[in-house]
Amino acid sequence: MRDESADAVSVFDILKIGIGPSSSHTLGPWRAAEQFVDGLRRDGRLDRVARVRVELFGSLAKTGRGHGTGIALMMGLCGHDPVTCDTAEVQRLGPEVLDSGRLLVGGVRSVPFSREHDLVFDGAVTLAGHPNGMRFVATLDDGATVEQVSYSLGGGFVAHESSDEATGGPSGPSRTQPVVELPYPIGSAADVITWGAETGTIAELVRRNERVWRTDAEIDAGLLRIRDVMRDCAFRGVSTTGTLPGGLDVARRAHGLHESLMGPVRAADSDEWFEGVRHADLGFGDTVRFVSCLALAVNEENAAFGRVVTAPTNGAAGVIPAVLFHHLAQLDHERWSSSDIDELSVSFLLVAAEIGSIFKKRATISAAMGGCQAEIGVSSAMAAAALTECHGGTIGQSLMAAEIAMEHHLGMTCDPIGGLVQIPCIERNAMGAIKAISAAHLALTGEPALARVTLDDVIDTMWATAQDMSEKYKETAEGGLARRIAVSVVEC
Repeated sequence: MRDESADAVSVFDILKIGIGPSSSHTLGPWRAAEQFVDGLRRDGRLDRVARVRVELFGSLAKTGRGHGTGIALMMGLCGHDPVTCDTAEVQRLGPEVLDSGRLLVGGVRSVPFSREHDLVFDGAVTLAGHPNGMRFVATLDDGATVEQVSYSLGGGFVAHESSDEATGGPSGPSRTQPVVELPYPIGSAADVITWGAETGTIAELVRRNERVWRTDAEIDAGLLRIRDVMRDCAFRGVSTTGTLPGGLDVARRAHGLHESLMGPVRAADSDEWFEGVRHADLGFGDTVRFVSCLALAVNEENAAFGRVVTAPTNGAAGVIPAVLFHHLAQLDHERWSSSDIDELSVSFLLVAAEIGSIFKKRATISAAMGGCQAEIGVSSAMAAAALTECHGGTIGQSLMAAEIAMEHHLGMTCDPIGGLVQIPCIERNAMGAIKAISAAHLALTGEPALARVTLDDVIDTMWATAQDMSEKYKETAEGGLARRIAVSVVEC
């Protein structure tokens, strides 16, 4: 099921607050489980549920244990919201269910539940709709069953196989906003150029579309919350030591890298920490290390079931924060006020989200469909375009920056060792961030009219490459590094 979404995709559909380690294997299944329970509740069947079973297929089954898919499903079935839940509950729930043998469906209906028998990982079967397929089955007190077949499309988007009331939700992508007609429908980079002639900047173009759903004040508040969640995540990452869960025993590095650059983290919160960063005297080499530090920090938190922003996916969540905060940290703290920083942050995220939306519509943001080019490649393109516009680049230069960034991620495979979003995923965020910055500066000195390859060209090429790519390189842990390195995965 390639996601042929309508033009009306909100900024807040592309940039979503969630829990790591994966938007397709954690956040998507979590949301699908929530929607299944919502359907049972809506149809008056929740208090009649006697048992719940979930079957996972394709990529979800092959790498789900390392991605925490089982925990995500249980959290969703219990009614926990990934945006607001206590992240510590993610770590507690699994052992609690294992000990008690029961699950509190919808937070109200206690039913028997065995992780061994009621969470089925069937990697031998791939559903026709999408590599990330799952089937929910609720058995009622009279023996009747209610089923929902769902697909996790990447980036936390979810679709269901049918719109039958028993499935618990309508067919089509799961969004935070209702589908509407936009004043400036965008399905390609060419559309951005066309409409941008009227609006002047990509940020203004996206804002005018976003007003269909929200006021300017709501847009700004929502995006500043997104930015602050990114900053909080980076702060936790540079403040935390130890090893990541899952069995690879990967040591956290962001803390040590930060300490070597700026000393120990002594700030009480992320706001105080970033103010200190803005006053730090970093040279060129230090800046490169700082960008890498930020990207590592975010994705180490992602791998540890921390709260992150899907941008456009969890596996690529570190690229945009690294580039954004690198840019903000470079601004003269005496000339740029906090309100200036807020305005710049909002513009950056508006542009980044639109670029991600175009990739989603024309190709994919799912590694199970397109490999890592669809995650790190897309996030790098998003960050490159946003940085270019924030540096005063034209619309053409911003699109050129996105094209350059993606061009140098084409063909990148998704081969997570043990199915864990750790090796090579965490370091790839640092590489994607650096490529985004390089692409932006190349575009700022370039002439888009002379470019031989457009952003639409490279997006279409990415999709063609995805279709040609062997399935073993699409988030299966059956190819590449995952094939060469044996690891005993501890189910997350």
